[in-house]
Amino acid sequence: MDQWLANYPDTVSHEFEIPYISIPQMLEETVENYGDKEAISFYGKSISYRQLYGMTIAFASALQKKGVQKGDRVAIMLPNCPQYPAAYYGALKAGAIITQVNPMLVERELDYILNDSGAETIVVYDALYPRVKAVSAGTALKRIITVSLQEEMTPAEGDFTFSQFLSFSTGEVLPVQIEPEHDIAVLQYTGGTTGRSKGAMLTHRNLIANIYQSFEFFKHEVQTGSERCLTVIPLFHVFGMTSCMNLTVLRGNSMILLPRFDLEEVMQTIKREQPTIFPGVPTMYVAITNHPKAEEYGISSIRICNSGSAPMPVELLNEFERKTGAKILEGYGLSEAAPTTHCNPPFAKRKPGSVGIGVPGTAYKIVDVATGKEEVPAGKLGEVILKGPQVMKGYWNMPEETANTLRDGWLFTGDIAKVDEEGYLYIVDRKKDLIIASGYNVYPRDIEEVLYEHEAVQEAVVIGVPDPYRGETVKAFVVLKAGRQASDEEIIAFCRSNLAAYKVPAMIEFRSELPKTSVGKILRRALREETLQR
Repeated sequence: MDQWLANYPDTVSHEFEIPYISIPQMLEETVENYGDKEAISFYGKSISYRQLYGMTIAFASALQKKGVQKGDRVAIMLPNCPQYPAAYYGALKAGAIITQVNPMLVERELDYILNDSGAETIVVYDALYPRVKAVSAGTALKRIITVSLQEEMTPAEGDFTFSQFLSFSTGEVLPVQIEPEHDIAVLQYTGGTTGRSKGAMLTHRNLIANIYQSFEFFKHEVQTGSERCLTVIPLFHVFGMTSCMNLTVLRGNSMILLPRFDLEEVMQTIKREQPTIFPGVPTMYVAITNHPKAEEYGISSIRICNSGSAPMPVELLNEFERKTGAKILEGYGLSEAAPTTHCNPPFAKRKPGSVGIGVPGTAYKIVDVATGKEEVPAGKLGEVILKGPQVMKGYWNMPEETANTLRDGWLFTGDIAKVDEEGYLYIVDRKKDLIIASGYNVYPRDIEEVLYEHEAVQEAVVIGVPDPYRGETVKAFVVLKAGRQASDEEIIAFCRSNLAAYKVPAMIEFRSELPKTSVGKILRRALREETLQR
């Protein structure tokens, strides 16, 4: 099933040598070549690569001074801010393993990740410090380092502010031997949308491979040393880590960091900073597209948007591109693959609704859902499985889960998909989001695409709810655009004229907003649980 390779021009390699280096070595090469270039822009403050490297070395040295050894886990629980890359690259320079922690986690979830990873050090945003203190006694934590974005908070005795911690640095880092292929760089906890969070073990090589795969794929689009990447996707998220931070560092470009997606602040930042690249998720593009004065903010500076993390409704893609002139390239990836495996190519035809073709060095096929052993023909639905140098080593301390997900060298994604005759991949749904109504397979994505086409709908998500007759039936949650109205009968009638009868929602519930993850992905599971509890 290699027909998709025909889409590659001679100037973009599908197979190439991945440098055998660690993440800190990648940063060091950039500092050598682009030391005086801006690495970070944060609320008007500019930090060069040389300055970032100074912070990185200070953090690595301080960690070693405080007893951190190779393989120890350092947790980072921060919004996007300059201390994030400094702690990330610094901990890796000291030979530690990063444990990525979502700042939105509640105590119970935080306790689980800290205990599962065995982290002994955490770098935490000061507003979340009480949450860490509340669970710290039951964990292996020995060092708590706080980061303040405004006035510096003084933590309890025995804990440190970021600047206090850096003062332990001797300016020297003891050399640590890193084997990129074997040594874990990051424990990337999967969102836990499937129950207990699993720590995907991403080695230095997994990360380097994915950064270089992305670099090769976009090499004719993305310049070196002159691009400005709007980084509002959280860096603790695998998409933000690779597509915003690490890829920007490889190319000697600048990250415009924002700690959260606040629409007005994002628009003002675009106006002031004129970013050229904007990796985002569909909900971000929805918000910008629906801003009444979007064009007045100079959003036309943005040339490339790679959309990931959730399916991009076609209607939305068209509208965003009309307003910005940018090219949205929808891609696909998962924590277990560091994350990128597919993207619509900038060098060949783009197919809205598809997540494109495999990035260099990635093999994939569609297999039957029941056994995972039979490859299915083009156009038929099955589970997408893939292999490549970016695929994780396994799940941290979960041998059974690892054996279930990694089989014969293939990563089983749990996503239902199909490929067309040219090898373009179409993700239809998560295996577990499938609705089975009267024996028919109903894919929420099909219905959501139609709902987004309704002129009054801003956001929509579909779930299956128990039904005594059909087994399951379809329910849609809808957020209307500001100032627009629509009744449930009207929405159902619209669906009826655009969908097979068995796919038409039986129930519509209007909401002022939908629950979302920290990245802006709509939380289908939360709505399902809430519905079942009623």
